[in-house]
Amino acid sequence: LQRAGHTEAAVDLARLAGLDASAVICEILKEDGSMARLPDLLKFKRKHGLKICTIQDLIEHRRQREKLVELCETVELPTDFGSFELRVYRASLDGHHHFALVRGEVDQAVNPRPPLVRVHSENLIADVFSARAPAGAHALHDAMAAIAHEGRGVIVYMRTHGSEGEVAAQLHAIQKKLGQEKTKPAAKKAPIRRKVLARDLREVGLGAQILADLGVSRLRLLTNAPKRVVGLGGYGLEIVDQVPLVAKKTKSKRSK
Repeated sequence: LQRAGHTEAAVDLARLAGLDASAVICEILKEDGSMARLPDLLKFKRKHGLKICTIQDLIEHRRQREKLVELCETVELPTDFGSFELRVYRASLDGHHHFALVRGEVDQAVNPRPPLVRVHSENLIADVFSARAPAGAHALHDAMAAIAHEGRGVIVYMRTHGSEGEVAAQLHAIQKKLGQEKTKPAAKKAPIRRKVLARDLREVGLGAQILADLGVSRLRLLTNAPKRVVGLGGYGLEIVDQVPLVAKKTKSKRSK
């Protein structure tokens, strides 16, 4: 439920069957040597009389029986982009805490319109300290501005627990940008795409569980990198749109 991968699925299946939590996995190829996709595997299964399930099926089965996040506290949080409701969640996997910044009513049992959602992995340097981070690094602030502009949405803020490797990579990206600024004229400088350190929903099953706990089932994902998210339906979530992450003009201190 933390990562929707085939490796994790194989171990889960063995454990759920009451066997040792280990497995052997293999890739099934088509006659031309390319990887067999689900339609090909369904034919393979019928031909050989095998059983088959998807990662989404497995997630849904476990989600109905297991909950890996617990709401610990809810407070009103004033920010440069207006007031948000801050919900603190504890992950039972490791005891670490993650946050949900909520604006407006997002529970779709109350308001069925799909809210804006951003799942953001902690980037200490860009989120807190640096005004010179590479392009796109201020996604957190842009998402807060976009949600404040619309008046409704959620930012799920996933903590990375101070990984030294990730902090070093963030510093390297900033240093690289500053170096390019010194060697290239500003008018001709190409935009620099940051290496994305944030894990998307495929990697952050905990984030999906937080959204489900908030009552979000259909969402508009704030992202500048459209992607297919594996196994999301197993969490009872559906992405109905992917919205470009563009900063909105607000009356916040950051816009002055």
